[in-house]
Amino acid sequence: MSNRSHEVEYEQMLLSRHGLWQHKGGRGKDGPMERSAYILLSRIRVQGPMSIGELSDAFGLDASTLNRQTAAAMRSGLVERIPDPAGGMARKFQITDMGARMLDEKRDYFVQALDKVMTDWSDDDIAHFASYLRRFNSDIERIEGRPWPRPGTDGP
Repeated sequence: MSNRSHEVEYEQMLLSRHGLWQHKGGRGKDGPMERSAYILLSRIRVQGPMSIGELSDAFGLDASTLNRQTAAAMRSGLVERIPDPAGGMARKFQITDMGARMLDEKRDYFVQALDKVMTDWSDDDIAHFASYLRRFNSDIERIEGRPWPRPGTDGP
């Protein structure tokens, strides 16, 4: 492992320590949307309605874990089960209007927090940073065999 990989590991650890979820609008008593629900809703929004099997493949999690997460999201009114729009047998989860509104509010909160962090960054610096993060995540997804769709792209 190179010294540069050590540096990346250490900075990634620090980044996870700073987690915006620990601040207002974050998790638990500070906000109504858990981190897992935020990620779940984000995936469904980009990809469209998904079954438990599709979610399991996308997240690399077992069905029982996803059943718990989707049940909690349903109890909170964030998702609903619908018949497969393509006519398949499996029922799928789609975001409710309330779930979409809460996802937008949470994302706006994060964007505002990032704006504060990067207030002195140039547009080019922000674009390069976003490009490196996208490349880093895409390479992890390639290794795991589970690509994630990006907004404005054609699916996974």
